[in-house]
Amino acid sequence: MKKDTKYAIGVDLGGTYIKVGVVSESGKIAVKTAIETDAEKGPKHVISQIKKGIEKVFSKKDFNIKGIGIGSPGVVTPKKGTVENPPNLPGWIKVNLGQILEKEFGIDVFVENDANAAAIGELIFGAGRKLDSFVMVTLGTGVGGGIVCNKKLFRGEHGAAGELGHATIDYKGRKCNCGSVGCVEAYVGNNYLVNIVKEEIVNHPETKILELINNDLDLLSPKIINDAVELNDAYAVSIVDSMGEKLGYSFASASNLLDISSFIIGGGVSGFGKPLFDAIEKYMKERVLKPHDAAVKVIPAKLQNEAGILGASALVFYKS
Repeated sequence: MKKDTKYAIGVDLGGTYIKVGVVSESGKIAVKTAIETDAEKGPKHVISQIKKGIEKVFSKKDFNIKGIGIGSPGVVTPKKGTVENPPNLPGWIKVNLGQILEKEFGIDVFVENDANAAAIGELIFGAGRKLDSFVMVTLGTGVGGGIVCNKKLFRGEHGAAGELGHATIDYKGRKCNCGSVGCVEAYVGNNYLVNIVKEEIVNHPETKILELINNDLDLLSPKIINDAVELNDAYAVSIVDSMGEKLGYSFASASNLLDISSFIIGGGVSGFGKPLFDAIEKYMKERVLKPHDAAVKVIPAKLQNEAGILGASALVFYKS
């Protein structure tokens, strides 16, 4: 490696795993690691896990590290580096994450909402490079969103713009971890999706999902559902269509509000691939303003599972 090459540490703080990588200014990941979040153990433990992940890659003395970027769920105040009320991190009322890590490592730390960080990653390194405006949506433990308008990240008044996962699609619907009901996330987030299928599967004894898990519902996961889709299982296919319907209708509302037609989809649940993307696009086109339906594009994220790390590292270089 060149000694004058600049690097950043990118931290993708997820509800299940913390992913950490050393990234060059050109977007190449030199080294990376992952560590369990253990979210249920509270903020202090999660922060200790973040430190462990950073230490694993920070110990590499060959890198010219210019800073640490962190993509976190919840409402983030970038200038202060604070994280408030992330739905899938219990006990995080208000945590001064940036300040804590700056004190620990003696280096500049930049904190941003995880979906915003992913959007920055796609804008600079990925599928958004040729787009002026798009909405980035991450489908995983939760559902996050980031809005890019005219090549600039739109944060909103409180830094929380783009929280599509907490748009209401059923005002009398399922309880969401954010405290509201009927949120998109309460239907398509990893854990929610699995729980819904567990409730419904008794009405579908013929589904191949049961065969794939040997009738042990504890083994159920989005991957198992996707495996059943690939076997053309009717119930599994209907699950993906239902996800596409809920996402498509919520995206259409966002599109009509923002006048943005391109949606980039990443995160683990996006692994359902073309069947889910086609369903989202179909239902979006049903609900967007008719003059705009031909412009609707649902695009897979290019950076995929690396979007969080790359986007977080971009905070150091580009300070978007």
